[in-house]
Amino acid sequence: MTTDPLLLMGEVDAATDRLLRTAASFDAADLAGASLLPGWTRGHVLAHLARNADGFVNLLTSARTGESVPMYASLAARTTDIETGSGRPPAEHLDDLRRTADLFAESVAAMPVEAWAATVQARRGPWPAALLVWGRLREIEVHHLDLAAGYGPADWSETFTHRLLREAASHHATGATPQSLVLRVDGSRHEVVMGDRADAPVVSGPAPDLAAWLIGRGGGDTLSVTPDGPLPTPPEWI
Repeated sequence: MTTDPLLLMGEVDAATDRLLRTAASFDAADLAGASLLPGWTRGHVLAHLARNADGFVNLLTSARTGESVPMYASLAARTTDIETGSGRPPAEHLDDLRRTADLFAESVAAMPVEAWAATVQARRGPWPAALLVWGRLREIEVHHLDLAAGYGPADWSETFTHRLLREAASHHATGATPQSLVLRVDGSRHEVVMGDRADAPVVSGPAPDLAAWLIGRGGGDTLSVTPDGPLPTPPEWI
């Protein structure tokens, strides 16, 4: 998958359209139903996605102007906004998602070429502005799955799946609790090595299921381990 933020916007637009179609199918009972995220309803997930778009607009503004603009006013404000917005009627959720998606697209279009070289202060620390469009795409695709509404890892594009797989593997290999694994994609010679290959178990399966398992969105039922043994538990993802 390209790292060019402007080329990636086509992927963001397509993913947003899919998300909006799912959101448009929800009634009030659906929104009050549980998502795949502990303690969050589908309404919480949709509210988070709208506020996340606002946050990325703030970071794009920071990159474009050179001013220090935080992604969120504070973590407490982020939590409050999601909680407050979670119980809105379906039409309000849908309008909010559309409005904030449009603002994000407009903010990307307003970026001068040189601004993509900036570094901004995201929620978890400094981040290259050039990766903001990828970050928004990842939020949409992963949280669409979290809505538990029929959208699964197999619906991710091949390019998105492989980039997410490599990113999650790199995160786990270098994080606070590093893990050594060899990830082997079914039907190909494609492997991703995490940590020290020597004596590391090999986990094999379809690429979407490997990626979902690595980010805590899949139980790994389609995956196999060599040598035989229990499927390892990946560290916590971002």
